[in-house]
Amino acid sequence: QLQLVESGGGLVQPGGSLRLSCAASGFTLEYYAVGWFRQAPGKEREGVSCISARDGSTFNADAVHGRFAISRDNAKNTVYLEMNSLKPEDTAVYYCAADPSGWGTLTAGNYDYWGQGTQVTVSS
Repeated sequence: QLQLVESGGGLVQPGGSLRLSCAASGFTLEYYAVGWFRQAPGKEREGVSCISARDGSTFNADAVHGRFAISRDNAKNTVYLEMNSLKPEDTAVYYCAADPSGWGTLTAGNYDYWGQGTQVTVSS
């Protein structure tokens, strides 16, 4: 069974950092593009960061550019989202997703497999 499990969310003060993990089971995540998405209460899901399986390129949304970074650890079949300089507006449920085409995009409809999400709350 193909499964993605996110972890690492929690409560953090503004300016703080968190590292989210997206662990895959049942398939080799290295061959999939992986995206991180988030959804805040009352808002639509938005793409945050993605990494291509074809050339390893990464892309971040403007809202997180320079603060968030996505990376892979193929030995652990896991993708990470390093989040720094967190702001209250980063508060959301964060989801990882996998796209078998291998192309990294921030279009949710391109992703076939999704995790259950992890809550990130930025508040003092």
